[in-house]
Amino acid sequence: MSAGAIPVEPLAEEETLSLGERAYRRLRESIVQGTLRPGSRISERRMASALGISAQPVREALRRLEQDGMVVTLPRRGTVVAEIGPERLAELGRIRAALEGVAAALAAERMAGEDLAELAGIVRGMRTATAAADTEALAELNERFHAILQGATGNLFLVKSLEALRAYDDLGRLRALGSTPKDMPKALREHASILAALRARDPALAEARMRQHVLRSLTTNGVLAPPRRDR
Repeated sequence: MSAGAIPVEPLAEEETLSLGERAYRRLRESIVQGTLRPGSRISERRMASALGISAQPVREALRRLEQDGMVVTLPRRGTVVAEIGPERLAELGRIRAALEGVAAALAAERMAGEDLAELAGIVRGMRTATAAADTEALAELNERFHAILQGATGNLFLVKSLEALRAYDDLGRLRALGSTPKDMPKALREHASILAALRARDPALAEARMRQHVLRSLTTNGVLAPPRRDR
């Protein structure tokens, strides 16, 4: 041990989170997973008892969830889980596609070389996972790809806005049938084409490709209806 070093293990992420943040994540996950169903009432006191914490962190979590649109406060009923129907999910999906496109455009202008190299490594990993039809690995790699790209924008408001939409994206995926193996090569090609646009430092192309990718994935997952074809 070096001189002056403190013999204490660093805190894990979960230990550094406030009780309000932990309660928020737990409740949001319960809503996304369907444990807390639409229309069910959430009692601050009972939820605090279930989580083993005081009512204040639960109150803080519910305020955030209400801002996210995942719970609502109704007269004479209190706080209930919001009804999030197909139209609402489709609307939020289009908003996410637009914001993801803006993020790709900004990243094309601002992304550092090491971030581009990391994205290239992720795409290589996607190629391997696609060949093996490893959906779990692909989901993790996809999450990393988008997180790195969004972080490269340097725009905290944009990143926070996309984080707020993530639960709806998860909810949409759980309600849908999910991607099939035949969709995996398509997603791989789309990520590779987005990376090519980022490398070319072409904001318009990066935005268009990202937006197309998100809309296509939402259509595949059943969140958006397929585009109508005029006869």
